[in-house]
Amino acid sequence: MTRKGAVPCSAFARDPLTVMRCLEPDLHVICAPNPSPMTGDGTNTYIIGTDDVCIIDPGPESDAHFKALVDALHHCGRLRKILVTHSHLDHSPLARRLSHHSGAPILAFGNSSAGRSDRMELLAHSGHAGGGEGVDHAFRADRTLKDNESIQLGEHELRAIWTPGHFGNHLCFEWRGAVFSGDHVMGWSSTLVSPPDGDMGAYMRSLDRLEAQMPRRLYPGHGAPVDAPRARIAELRQHRQAREDAILSQLLVGPRTIAQLVGLIYSDTPPSLHPAASRNIFAHLIDLEERGVVKSHPEMSTTAIFSCDQRE
Repeated sequence: MTRKGAVPCSAFARDPLTVMRCLEPDLHVICAPNPSPMTGDGTNTYIIGTDDVCIIDPGPESDAHFKALVDALHHCGRLRKILVTHSHLDHSPLARRLSHHSGAPILAFGNSSAGRSDRMELLAHSGHAGGGEGVDHAFRADRTLKDNESIQLGEHELRAIWTPGHFGNHLCFEWRGAVFSGDHVMGWSSTLVSPPDGDMGAYMRSLDRLEAQMPRRLYPGHGAPVDAPRARIAELRQHRQAREDAILSQLLVGPRTIAQLVGLIYSDTPPSLHPAASRNIFAHLIDLEERGVVKSHPEMSTTAIFSCDQRE
């Protein structure tokens, strides 16, 4: 997994005494205090509006972050809706407490198994889940959103865009030409795709779909805003293609396990990130097998032996 170096919240010129920073006249961000190698400096919680307000991604269960959000809402307006891009533990858990406090409903694509393909559902039942930021299994939406559904908020309108790949229930939200991209596209790092919640084929298709929106700017779940969305999407697509090429090059030499592929392909990556790298490789291999490019022996699993006779 390629890392560009985490962009700290100071990239937003955040004053640590005020916590909330203004990105546009009616858009503010608060960074949750959950830094890690997977989250950078923390999860971005976005507050949209000046009277009727919605929040995107309340973040992890955190007393400090909850207080920061409640304090911020005193300055911004009344919370009307809580939108969740996806139900990883660093994005969704605080939605429950915030909804109870404010009365605002939680809107999302569905629960934590929503949006999975049949193949990923079979893998989940076979015990191949793992990796990532952790799943919020208790997550429930008060209202489920359909792909392309509009959400009205006073004078504001947001549009839900279903973008599975990082997670089956992942949504992006379009707003005035900008897109809140969750963990689908970030500027500071590539996205972890960890089956069965992550799906590499779906991720690549969702990249194409997000590019087709022609967003003016991306507001990601972690890190600074992305001011050149098309270039960043192209970079991520090339990165995934390079990983696929590296996997196939190794398999053309001979059969390999995921552990062997990680050692060969991620030799310059810190060992602490190798578990995440193995999940990304697993995702690529599932996609390659579905396309008939590689074979798994005796069957698809994290411990299988993979082979490739020829390129597509």
